[in-house]
Amino acid sequence: MRQTLAIATGKTLLEILHRTGRGGTAFPGLVATKIAPHILRDLTARLPGGSAMVIGTNGKTTTTRLFATILETAGVKVANNRSGSNLIRGLTSTLLNQASLRGKLTADMGLFEVDEAAFPQAQAEIQPRLILMNNLFRDQLDRYGEIDTIRKRWAESIKTLAPGTKLILNADDPSMAYLARFAPEGVKTVFFGLDHPPLALAKLAHAVDAAKCIVCGTNMVYDAIYISHMGHYHCPNCDFRRPDPQFVVKEVKLSVSEGSQFVLETPDGPLELKVGVPGLYNVYNAAGASAAALSMGIATGHVTKGLEKFKSVFGRIERIALGEGRHLLLALVKNPVGFNEVLRMLTHDPAQKLKMMVIINDLYADGRDVSWLWDVDFEVLADRLGWVQTGGLRATDMANRLKYAGIDPALISWEEDIATSLKLAMDRLPANETLYITPTYTAMLQLREILQKMGLVVPFWEE
Repeated sequence: MRQTLAIATGKTLLEILHRTGRGGTAFPGLVATKIAPHILRDLTARLPGGSAMVIGTNGKTTTTRLFATILETAGVKVANNRSGSNLIRGLTSTLLNQASLRGKLTADMGLFEVDEAAFPQAQAEIQPRLILMNNLFRDQLDRYGEIDTIRKRWAESIKTLAPGTKLILNADDPSMAYLARFAPEGVKTVFFGLDHPPLALAKLAHAVDAAKCIVCGTNMVYDAIYISHMGHYHCPNCDFRRPDPQFVVKEVKLSVSEGSQFVLETPDGPLELKVGVPGLYNVYNAAGASAAALSMGIATGHVTKGLEKFKSVFGRIERIALGEGRHLLLALVKNPVGFNEVLRMLTHDPAQKLKMMVIINDLYADGRDVSWLWDVDFEVLADRLGWVQTGGLRATDMANRLKYAGIDPALISWEEDIATSLKLAMDRLPANETLYITPTYTAMLQLREILQKMGLVVPFWEE
């Protein structure tokens, strides 16, 4: 009776919120769990194909959608929290949307992006058959703490995995390699990684999160560095090193306008893959999703087709046409590593003078402490900007940071109100050019609501 009431209440709230244009990605699930605390466990247990989870600091939403697109291409019906609402309440809302009043689900399996802090509870409730772990970086220290805190919690959860569970790990991230040590007997660990020396960085970034060996504390030696602390590493003092991945990315070709191409070497031979979103971090996302799908037994043809037809997730490298050949490109940012990789992608073409808008909020979902902006390498923009408009609650802080990065103050404008700031930037944008917008999470949601009212995008639940 409690479960029936929880489902009926949750589904009613979902319908009301959708009809009023508010989406409703978390509140119905919150109410349902108040009525039936273990409704998430009970509903996921009814999925015939079980569930898979994706966790990591950066790229969770995109990786999950890549994975889902591959599965759907293979004919698998997936219950997926597409909006990125990744706490227990959001996962529950996803299943309520799929469930009948009797709790029958239309999906074959669940595929859930899960918040870093919510992973232990979500893993205990869902009991996934596969977990894809992307990376671990500093993010919202006021909420998560340092990465060793999160890593310890994840290790404790991994210790409880059931035999037969598949653990798909990024070999290039030392934290992921370390976590493999806690997998119980009967849990299969599968690694993916990158091996393309032309893209290697000359040195570790100044804000790197994992320069020391997790086991003994010695400074690690890197033979290749690709993103922050991710690359080919070993400890000169103990046996900790990058594991040899079963899935290896090679021959990478990057393009801001056309996306990325690469070869994925697999145990069954090489695959030539293409994904329509740019950036090296999205190559990692696509490689992880491909490795997970192939480890499930999905045919290579479905992986290739799934990546090719993938469309960017709202706010994550989302391209929006304005007319007169003009476009907006939205790239969500939330921590130094992610922001640095977006800047690396945008400055790939040395001849391009960027027109940018940076929107920074400091609400709870963004992280209240914005000192992380000083760890972002905005200095790479010093000779690359045509102009930049800042917006959001911390518009002036962002403008100040850009000035200290060596950017000519005459090129910097600011306005806290996001709608006004956007109009100012769009009015300045010439024909046949792109305005590159980098918002934090709540700023991205506000921005998309503004764009929705302008008729330029549809609500994410209608995409």
